[in-house]
Amino acid sequence: MNKQYLCKVCGKSKNINDVTPAAVIRPEIVKIIKQNIPDWQEDGFICNEDLKVFREKYIHSLLEEEKGELSDIEQQVIDSLREHDLITKNVDTTFDEKLTIGQKLSDKMAVYGGSWRFIISFTVVLIIWISVNSYILLTKPFDPFPFILLNLVLSCIAAIQAPIIMMSQNRQEAKDRMRAEHDYQVNLKAELEIRTLHQKIDHLLSHQWERLIQIQQIQLEIMNEIKESRKK
Repeated sequence: MNKQYLCKVCGKSKNINDVTPAAVIRPEIVKIIKQNIPDWQEDGFICNEDLKVFREKYIHSLLEEEKGELSDIEQQVIDSLREHDLITKNVDTTFDEKLTIGQKLSDKMAVYGGSWRFIISFTVVLIIWISVNSYILLTKPFDPFPFILLNLVLSCIAAIQAPIIMMSQNRQEAKDRMRAEHDYQVNLKAELEIRTLHQKIDHLLSHQWERLIQIQQIQLEIMNEIKESRKK
């Protein structure tokens, strides 16, 4: 039968894998625990579920102290830390999945309109148009000089192409904002994880030093007892 350990927060019995010794909890989190449980002592155990709650409160207070009121993005980072979820994702794929058929078509048209392929092909069309109306159809050109029909066609193409390009640019700006927010979330989570890891290592080192000092004091007492026994 597995030995059960009592959580000093919720009062439930847990297995050894589901609890954490109170002595190894960081002092910053201990302060928050004592604010909710005044009779807290570092000689028991706390279940991992309750420890997650207090860790979330500590990170929440840490961000509020540095940044003021938390935004939705920072709250999502705290939630991911509590649940140990990955926050990284492919922003381009996520954004492209939400595009409609018309938006995808406008993006393709904007890409084609800003390429050398479009410039070369359109230049060829202009040369053919002007050549046909200037040299080939000398008697009855369908668009004689100064090529009024050609100017009308160009004006219509420019009037349609401009808003399509603007639509594509607006979506690109939205994608850039989404990518920037995602990078901020990843960097913030990494910073909090590193800070928490440093504090945990410092606490473990200080705890080990305390144990070593206690062991050294015991060794000195034993040596003194041995010396006293030899004198007798």
